[in-house]
Amino acid sequence: MAPGCLPIGLFFVLLLVLPFLFAEVLTAAMLKLRLAPEAALLLVLGIFVGSAVNIPVKRIVRNEDVVVHPLGILGMFGFWPQLQRVRRETIIAVNVGGCVIPAGLAVYETVLVFLQGLQLAGALGLSILINTAVCHWIAKPVKGIGIAMPGFVPPIVAVLSATVLAPEERVSVAFVSGVLGPLIGADLLNLREIPRISTGLASIGGAGTFDGIVLSGIVAAYLA
Repeated sequence: MAPGCLPIGLFFVLLLVLPFLFAEVLTAAMLKLRLAPEAALLLVLGIFVGSAVNIPVKRIVRNEDVVVHPLGILGMFGFWPQLQRVRRETIIAVNVGGCVIPAGLAVYETVLVFLQGLQLAGALGLSILINTAVCHWIAKPVKGIGIAMPGFVPPIVAVLSATVLAPEERVSVAFVSGVLGPLIGADLLNLREIPRISTGLASIGGAGTFDGIVLSGIVAAYLA
């Protein structure tokens, strides 16, 4: 076997297997949120399909060229360089699978929590506030990508805060905190940094299924 073949082979095997493994975790987390199996399946499919859809919301004209690579947000700049494009603008977009769908589900779960009383609503609000502050603190602007942060921190913070503040509803609270914490703390509160970053596309939830927003929420719900 030629040198380097095994790592490349393993990479492609993982690339094929990982979505199926994550789909299992994703479905299990949805069911823990007390969704009907049919609704859970539709949401899982929506997240995967919607991960390919970015909705542009703003264009920022730049004085210098910036390189856009569709796999750049996954840290795979070196793969298929022929996919790179050069433009003189930064597009701020919202990803359907990585942001719109999980945020919509978080709003739905928030309503259910609020219907159970002000005490749980207050616990949810405090959990979101804690995770938002942590995400804002650890998120950093990264050239060519946008705003990045360690993916394991938000779900852990969400699970811990939900378990302490609302143990009886920790799954819903952990999910909502896990979604809204990165969305508000890492993405929305750092939008002013985007013009300073040399990137052609800044997509909120742009890594789709594997973005910090949806990954944090799903892992938090699964672990809670």
